[in-house]
Amino acid sequence: MTPEVVSIVIVGVGGQGILLGTQVAARAALAAGFDVKTNEVHGMAQRGGSVIAQIRWGGKVYSPLVPDGTARALASLERIEALRFARFLAPDGLAVVSNQAIVPVTASSGRGPKYPADAEERLRRVFPRLLYVDAIAIAEKLCEPRTANIVLLG
Repeated sequence: MTPEVVSIVIVGVGGQGILLGTQVAARAALAAGFDVKTNEVHGMAQRGGSVIAQIRWGGKVYSPLVPDGTARALASLERIEALRFARFLAPDGLAVVSNQAIVPVTASSGRGPKYPADAEERLRRVFPRLLYVDAIAIAEKLCEPRTANIVLLG
């Protein structure tokens, strides 16, 4: 067993399965014999707000919190949420981002900032190692669209 602590961050919008995906990843690491800690923040998740989950595993993990710039991977079920939480990813880390766009009500109603039309371009500028995927289409081919969270974990 490696003493190194591995950190990943999973982000998205409430209802996308971030918490379930976190449980799956944590249970897999635990089954592999690692010490595992998780943390999630889902304050306004039921209203379509941001959700972030942090998973850390290794020989001994003392905190579930992922320090900025240290995550080996950032998995995002919504493309703008990846930009919101980019600070967690290590410089050589991998960003796995679904191309799904979930436009906030404030943006669609015209009461807030517009949803960026150039999201993919922004992602490519911010993440040198980017895997930009249509997770929903892949999930539909495998079984059904609600498993896009598991597609991104894979």
